[in-house]
Amino acid sequence: MPKAPIPTFDGHNDALLRLYMKGGDAAIPSFLEGGAGGHIDLPRARQGGLAGGLFAIFPPSAAMAGFMEQMQGEGYDLPLPDPLTLAEGQASTLAMAAIFFRIEAASGGAFAICRSVADIRAANARGALAAVLHIEGAEAIGSDLAMLDVLHAAGLRSIGPVWSRSNIFGHGVPMRFPSSPDTGPGLTDTGRALIRACNRLRVMIDLSHLNEKGFWEVAELSDAPLVASHSNVHAICPVSRNLTDRQFEAIRASGGVVGLNFATAFLRPDGHMDANTDIGVMIRHLDAMLERLGEKGVALGSDYDGAVVPSALSDVSHLPRLWDALSEHGYGDELIRRIAYENWLDVLDRTWSR
Repeated sequence: MPKAPIPTFDGHNDALLRLYMKGGDAAIPSFLEGGAGGHIDLPRARQGGLAGGLFAIFPPSAAMAGFMEQMQGEGYDLPLPDPLTLAEGQASTLAMAAIFFRIEAASGGAFAICRSVADIRAANARGALAAVLHIEGAEAIGSDLAMLDVLHAAGLRSIGPVWSRSNIFGHGVPMRFPSSPDTGPGLTDTGRALIRACNRLRVMIDLSHLNEKGFWEVAELSDAPLVASHSNVHAICPVSRNLTDRQFEAIRASGGVVGLNFATAFLRPDGHMDANTDIGVMIRHLDAMLERLGEKGVALGSDYDGAVVPSALSDVSHLPRLWDALSEHGYGDELIRRIAYENWLDVLDRTWSR
């Protein structure tokens, strides 16, 4: 009898964006029943051991076609889309939130929206996929921050203030290789107010797309653990999106967590978005992250449905291949369980319950 897959909690996926782009409500059956492509659906989640994760709402820009295909060559500096209007950000954010809630309603209990770690553990105990609402790019929230309170009441528990394009809260890192993450100004006054409001509501602040100045401003303002949901090691892959050793030191000192990003452009030393990428480079990043963060600071943030990932991990059903590779590399069962599941739940509990 085959052994059960290792339960995994994933810090970042873009399944809601994929469903939104594929027709919204009409695409929900494909998520529940499988067979419509992409990286994540409910049947493949069960097959791969995905127990839960942060489901991102990302308000897209119209001018993003072919974006990832441009991450090639000896270097690149991709032009970023123009900022979204508040109306544009709210329209797509609320549409994806509706998809999220409608998946739960149609799932017959197999998909559970969770607002606490107790909810996550309870959902997993009954065999449900535990889903936490996250926003990547806060363009739906106006300067009065009223929408933050509304979204929090609806279940929002994690937010990345910016994606790579600028907004009223601050500046993200561009898609640039090679590049330091120190790419310009950080938070605005409104952004600093957003950080304080997230602390008040105990919403986790995701640093993965903030530039270095914004990172340090959050580190100074926030009383919560520092978290980068889907980022890698700049010393291995010098793309602007990855973290420097000094940033890792700050995350460790705060008791925070970093999720390994499967996006190949943030793994490979050449910065290319290329599925022909060996799992070995992922292990190299994990080794370095463990050295910098310790065993309690490392997790996964796959970026499934939002990036080109290594072909060996071409969808969520193949997650056991990563755990097998780590076991062969010398990682013990307890460490693998921490990376796969417990480190995320621990930092979420300390963030939401403090």
